[in-house]
Amino acid sequence: MKNKIFLAISLLAALFVVSSCLKDDVGEDWTDSLKGKMYAEVWNGGFQALALQPVADAVEFKFLVNIASDKVPTEDITITLGIDATAITRYNTAKGTNYQLFPNIDILNDQLVIKAGTRNAYAHVRVWGADALDACDNFMAPIVITGATGGVIPADALNSGARLMALPIANPYAATYHCVGYRIRPGNPTEPIETDEKFNTVDCKTVLKQGFGNYMTYYINIEVTTDPITVAGTPCLKVIATPVDANGTSVGGMWATWTGDVAATPAPPADPTWINYYNPVTKQFVLNCYYTSTLNRIMYEVHTRL
Repeated sequence: MKNKIFLAISLLAALFVVSSCLKDDVGEDWTDSLKGKMYAEVWNGGFQALALQPVADAVEFKFLVNIASDKVPTEDITITLGIDATAITRYNTAKGTNYQLFPNIDILNDQLVIKAGTRNAYAHVRVWGADALDACDNFMAPIVITGATGGVIPADALNSGARLMALPIANPYAATYHCVGYRIRPGNPTEPIETDEKFNTVDCKTVLKQGFGNYMTYYINIEVTTDPITVAGTPCLKVIATPVDANGTSVGGMWATWTGDVAATPAPPADPTWINYYNPVTKQFVLNCYYTSTLNRIMYEVHTRL
């Protein structure tokens, strides 16, 4: 009986402690060793990630800056925030990564005031211009607490004194495209296709779409390279377009010069080498591929982004 009473009292005591903690303000973050001191920190600071679409538009994010102490500040505290590229270098060294500074960052409130009697306030940051960057690079916005008034000590950037915001950029070619093209099976009439097709992300520079012309058993793996090709005066990028089966095994390749039906739509290019490329101005893929058979099947397609 005594054991049961002791257990009940212990459970009630534990419940009281948990309930008291839940009522504490966010950021009442201290131990006996910190008693009497005040530290400026980013709540749940350090590394986080925010995926960006490959567009020019600005994107904003926020995070909570907190005064870690045993008592709330009795005066207004001004926290200074800055962009510190050395924090990226330190992070890369510690983690073996290769992040680089995102080029377009604006801290909207770099002088952040935490009012007396409170512990925290939100910092707001804007980034933009992801469309002009390489999605295969690793970018970061390192927003660091660089100073504080009132005797408050900034925490270390690699501990809790920064928001190290990784900014991965989505594959810029993954989208829905309108396809106009055809498939040729030698000895049979040309088989036209006009439909909308989804290009799905494989990696930062590669997409995959289903269908070799109107033949849905095969897929086309499309890697956009950095190799230039000028088409009708417009700088474009060559692609490596590989027909594959459902297991990702190659079943064909690309024609070196245009191969197709001169009477079909789309019309042949003015220059027979103007195939298998991406036009960043019109946002079009032009693909001229084959898959291996007794007589190779032919595909010619123009994909325009919707």
